[in-house]
Amino acid sequence: MRTKDKEMLQSIKHFVNDYCDANGRGPSISEVAKFCGMSKSNTQLYLIALREEGRIAQCEHGYESLLLAEQRKTQNVPIVGAIPCGPLEEMEECIEGYVRLPESFIGRGKFYLLKASGNSMIGAGINDGDLVLIRQQNTANIGEIIVALVDNEVTLKRLAYDNEEQRHYLHPENKRMKDIYPERIEIQGVAVKVIKDL
Repeated sequence: MRTKDKEMLQSIKHFVNDYCDANGRGPSISEVAKFCGMSKSNTQLYLIALREEGRIAQCEHGYESLLLAEQRKTQNVPIVGAIPCGPLEEMEECIEGYVRLPESFIGRGKFYLLKASGNSMIGAGINDGDLVLIRQQNTANIGEIIVALVDNEVTLKRLAYDNEEQRHYLHPENKRMKDIYPERIEIQGVAVKVIKDL
């Protein structure tokens, strides 16, 4: 079978997508063959062609829709106990375990989870013991909650800018605490989500 019927390709693609939507997994080759009335070997050739064209994805058990394949993508995200003290290169020493999180939930990038300690960020909804998902990066926008290295200690605070002093500072989200004006702020990540027990 050298040429493939375009209508059959489209029909199989729709069948795979609909099947994934209804069942949360892709159909078997036998199920696709039964649907289109072809032998398994010819059906397999059509499925391979669709995969090569980037219209369906190959998975562990056969073929599935691109949407389901995207939803299945996960990352192994390390949990660091308290905020690590020192450069992020030393974070490996603080890892307590790993959590697999879907990329559809966290986005793309390099991430780690840290266990919040203390009550300096309660105004932002981050309480003692919450897991905070951090995207590892060395830049941030004003107003973002960052992991910052200051005087060889790491802290989680909101990045702010003082127009009068013309300098960045760290703002705790707790009215009882004062802003921190360090000489130097080294950004080690930006908080993107909070995971908490109810």
